[in-house]
Amino acid sequence: MPDSNPLLVRLETLPGISAARLELLERLGLRTVGDLFFHFPRTYEDLNDVRPIAGLSAGSIQTAQGEVVEIDGRSLSDGRTVVSVVLSDDGTHCLEGVWFNQAFAARRFRYGQRLSFSGKPKWYRDHWQMNGPRVQILDGGDEQPGVVPIYPLTEDLRPEHLRALLGRALDLHAAGVADVLPAALRHRHDWPSFDRALRDVHFPASLETATRGRRRFVYEEFLILQLALALRRREVRDEGRAPILPVTPTIDERIRRLLPFQLTADQDRAVSEVCRDLAAEKPMQRLLQADVGAGKTAVAVYALLVAVANKHQAALMAPTEVLARQHARTLDRYLAHSRVRRLLLTGALTPAERRDTLAALAAGDIDLVVGTQALVQEDVRFARLGLVVIDEQHKFGVHQRARFRRLGVDPHYLVMTATPIPRTVALTVFGDLDVSIIRQLPPGRQPVATRWEPKNQRERVYTRLREGMAQGRQGYLVCPLVEESATLDVKAATQTHAELQAGPFRDFRVGLLHGRQDEETKAAVMESFERHELDLLVCTSVIEVGVDVPRATLMVIEHAERFGLSQLHQLRGRVSRGPVAGQCYLFAEPAGDEGRQRLRAFLRTRDGFALAEEDMQLRGVGEFFGARQHGLGELRIGNLVRDGDLLGMARKDAFALVAADPGLRRPEHALLRAAVLERYGKTLDLAEIG
Repeated sequence: MPDSNPLLVRLETLPGISAARLELLERLGLRTVGDLFFHFPRTYEDLNDVRPIAGLSAGSIQTAQGEVVEIDGRSLSDGRTVVSVVLSDDGTHCLEGVWFNQAFAARRFRYGQRLSFSGKPKWYRDHWQMNGPRVQILDGGDEQPGVVPIYPLTEDLRPEHLRALLGRALDLHAAGVADVLPAALRHRHDWPSFDRALRDVHFPASLETATRGRRRFVYEEFLILQLALALRRREVRDEGRAPILPVTPTIDERIRRLLPFQLTADQDRAVSEVCRDLAAEKPMQRLLQADVGAGKTAVAVYALLVAVANKHQAALMAPTEVLARQHARTLDRYLAHSRVRRLLLTGALTPAERRDTLAALAAGDIDLVVGTQALVQEDVRFARLGLVVIDEQHKFGVHQRARFRRLGVDPHYLVMTATPIPRTVALTVFGDLDVSIIRQLPPGRQPVATRWEPKNQRERVYTRLREGMAQGRQGYLVCPLVEESATLDVKAATQTHAELQAGPFRDFRVGLLHGRQDEETKAAVMESFERHELDLLVCTSVIEVGVDVPRATLMVIEHAERFGLSQLHQLRGRVSRGPVAGQCYLFAEPAGDEGRQRLRAFLRTRDGFALAEEDMQLRGVGEFFGARQHGLGELRIGNLVRDGDLLGMARKDAFALVAADPGLRRPEHALLRAAVLERYGKTLDLAEIG
C-alpha cells in the first residue's frame, strides 16, 4: 500500500498527545493510526435501558438519572474507605452509588448536580444501590447514556483518554483511508463504508450498529485470507501441470492384494476421490482428515502405489524421525512381497549415506522415499516425482508445501492429519485444499474404556497396569512436563520414570521418551517398545501422533487437565490400535468449571470431530494447534468460533472473485490485491501474482 496511507501515520503526530501517553499506548502495541483504529472493544455496555429510579429491578445493567442529594465519605472499621453518592429523581425514590477504597471519588461530585448512574442495581435496606456505577454528567454537556465500548487497556491508561484520542484520529484520518472492499461487495452485503464502520465500532449509537461495524471488518479480514488461499490454489492447481496417474482395474487389484486387510467404506470413498484427482493433469490438492485409528495411512499407501505403478516417484513426509521411521516400517510390512524400491531419508543419515541416497533419488533408482524435512532441502532432486504425501501438515507450517515446486517439480499433493479439525479451522488453515474425511473405524477395533480416577486410587490403577503387563500387554504413562518445575506442582517424565522404575514397577522394564531427547535416542526407545523390550513407556505428549503399537492397550495420563481435548483424544488413540479393548486412566484436578467440562466431554464421547469442535468452543482457536503452528499468523479481529458464518460468506465471495478475475487485475480489485500480498504474499508463496 502507498506511503500516503493514513493507517501508517505515527501516533506522535496526533495533536495533544504526551510522551507519557505514547508510552502507555506502546505497551498495548499501538504505534500507528491503523493500530489505534483496529484496537477494537472487547465488549460493550448498553446503557440505553434508562428507567426512573422507582422502575429499577435487580440483575441487569440499567441507567437511572437524578440530582445529587447526598455525598458521604467515611472510613470503615476494617481500614477500607467508602464513598456514597445518592441520586433522587422525584424527591422520594433514591439510588445510592457506592465506591470502595476510592476516597478521591467524592471530589468528582457536588450537590444539585444532574448525573446518570449505570450498573446492576440491588435492593439494600430501603433503597436501590449500585456498586461502582458508570457515571455520566448530564448538565455539563457530557455524553448522554448510550452504548459504551470496553477496551483492552493497560495500567494508567483511562478509557476516556483512549476514546478522546480515537475521536481525534477518526476526525483527522478516517475519511482518507481507501476502502479495500469493492463497492459491489459492500452493496451485496449492505456493509457500511470503512469510515462509517469504524465510527460504529468505536462510537456506536446502538449495539446493533456496533455489531454491524465489527462484522464488516471481520468479513474483510476473512475475505483477504480466503482470497490468498484461492489465489494459491489457482497458482498451484489450475496453473500447474502434474503427471496424469490413472488407476486401471489391474493396478487397483495389485494394490489391494498388497494391503493386509479390506478397506472400510470411508477408506474406499477417500481412495476414489484421490484416484479421480490423480487421473487429472491439474495437481491434486487434497486434505485427508481421519479420526484417530480410522486408517488414513492405508489410503496414503494406496495413493503412493498408484504413482509408483505409473512409473513415477512418490514421497511421504513426516514431522518427526519417530513418525518417519514408523511409516517406513508400515510400508516395509505392506510391501514385503512387492518390487517397490524404497528408502528412508532423515537427518540421522551419515554424510556418505545421505550422498548415496540423494544420488539414487536423482537417478530414479528409488520409487518411494519416506522422510522428514530432510526431503525439502536444497540438495534433494527427484527424477520423476509424481506424488507428495505430507503427514500432520499443521506441524510443518503451510508454506512448506511450496518447497517441492522450488525443487523443479509439480507433483500431486495429499496432505493428511489424524487431528480432527473443526470446519472453520479447516477452511482457514487448509482453505486451498479439497477435503476427504474418514470417520469409520476398521472392523475389530475395540472402544477404549476411559476413567477419571481420584488421586487416592493411584495404587489401584498401578495394580491394574501391573496385571495387564503381566499378561503381555504394554502401557504408556503420560506426563505434561519433561522435568520438574520450580513453579508448578506437576508430575514430570524424568522424575516419574525414576520413581516408577525403582518403586511400583521395579519388576517390569520401564522406558523414557520425551521431546528433549535427540532423534536417534527417541527412535531407539520407540523401536525397543515396539519389539516389546519395554513394558511401560513413561513419556510426554511426543507419542500423541502416529505411534502404533497394537500390544500397548494401557494408558495413564497425569494432570489430564493440562491437555487440550484434541490432544487427549490423540493420546487415547494410542491404546486403540489392536483387537484388545484399551484402558485409559486420567488423574486430574481441574481448577475451574471449564476444565471439568472438558474432561466430562472427553469421557462422554469418542468422536474426534465432535471433541475438536468442543475444544475450540471452550479454549478458542489459538489453543487448538498451539502457538501459531499453522503458519498463517493470528487473525486480528475475526473469531472462528463466533464468526463462522462470515468465514463461509467470505470464502464463497473470494473464490468467485478469483474465478472472475484470476490475478485480481481489475482496477476495482487493486486494493484487495495489495492487501492480500501484504498480509500473505510471503507466507503462502504468492510470488507469481506479485
